[in-house]
Amino acid sequence: MPERGEVRATATGPGRILIAVYGIFALAASARAGVQIVERFDEAPLAYSLSAVAGFVYILATVGLAGTGPGFRRLAWFAVTFELVGVLTVGAFTALVPGDFPRNTVWTWFGMGYGFVPLVLPFAGIWWLRRTARSG
Repeated sequence: MPERGEVRATATGPGRILIAVYGIFALAASARAGVQIVERFDEAPLAYSLSAVAGFVYILATVGLAGTGPGFRRLAWFAVTFELVGVLTVGAFTALVPGDFPRNTVWTWFGMGYGFVPLVLPFAGIWWLRRTARSG
């Protein structure tokens, strides 16, 4: 258990699983977006651009959670917060204005195409960052 005022590393215990899931999503979302942008960007530029943004955010979250030190922690906080806002915003827009999204993104319908993991992941990230935060 960390001493009072000490920060626990985010890459320990359950954090390792979280980092692995973020890493998988970073790879999957980035690769998917890359193929979509190269092969058929004109079909759905907004959706494919949002998939690229999601992939980049997952990369940032993976690096932030895996790293040690306050800079990495700030990066992780930024990434999981941006991800939460992104998945809620894109999810709401795809529900309210589905015609604007002719193709799916990682965050479409709150991540329904990925078993809603994109919706749960930022909450798990925030929980873990808070759990490993400085105590006292």
